[in-house]
Amino acid sequence: MRPPWTNSGQKKIRALMLGMATEKPAVLEEARRLRPAISQYCEVVLEDLHGSQDLSSVTADVAIVLGGDGSILRAAKQMGYNQLPVLGVNLGRLGFLADLAPDELIRVMADVTAGNCQIVEHLMLECSVFAENDLRATTLGLNEAAVMGGPPHRLLDIDLYVDSELATTYSCDGLIVSTPVGSTGHSLSAGGPILRRNLQAFVVSPISPHTLTVRPVVDTADRIYDMVVRQPDEHTSVVVDGRLLCPLIQGERVRVERSRAVFRAIEVGDHTYYKTLRDKLDWGGRFRSKREP
Repeated sequence: MRPPWTNSGQKKIRALMLGMATEKPAVLEEARRLRPAISQYCEVVLEDLHGSQDLSSVTADVAIVLGGDGSILRAAKQMGYNQLPVLGVNLGRLGFLADLAPDELIRVMADVTAGNCQIVEHLMLECSVFAENDLRATTLGLNEAAVMGGPPHRLLDIDLYVDSELATTYSCDGLIVSTPVGSTGHSLSAGGPILRRNLQAFVVSPISPHTLTVRPVVDTADRIYDMVVRQPDEHTSVVVDGRLLCPLIQGERVRVERSRAVFRAIEVGDHTYYKTLRDKLDWGGRFRSKREP
């Protein structure tokens, strides 16, 4: 999708500068260094480098996020249902979403503001916790929602319902329902598959299942996924995008479904899907001999 500002007649697009300096101190230094270059092309209408502001009603064209994938997850939560196109600048390690190096940002700003880029939409999820029919907690997520155990770290029996039909009961350490964006995160570590980021699907991945025949499942995002822990303990909890949503008690139901919010990523230059996978996951394609560097 072409950027909406291409034909708007604006002299400069309106930008947010976002980051999480409390988690990545380098954010403040890079923000000071990059802001003059960004200001050549954008009107910076808001700067929040501590992830503290509510952005759900801010008017802007683009969000420039400094940090890493965690910073982008935080920015997506801050924006709520007001999801702006995101240009991610990687100051961390992997950076699947925050794909640009800081100096690359300076080089691509002219292309972005001229509309020589693509906006790719990605599925977001809504995670809700119900006690009977009463909503106890809800939040948006971009990566995944997970039911997790804790001390004494015993197996959990988790019933999974898909569109109200019992699919199976997992005996496992936890259960993850992941978006395609999140498929390269916790779900991948649990043995889940990698999904192209703009697919409309969820991955259900058990963590350390007791039965070896249990495997991750991919199904359409148009279904509703409910998880019920048969005997939760005081440490059983619901975690969304790495942040605690709430503890889980007996009889409560965790629901994961497609959100009406859609995450929008700006893609520019040669940062293609498979190139990102090769670079970030170090796909060599063959074994190297010990003599090779």
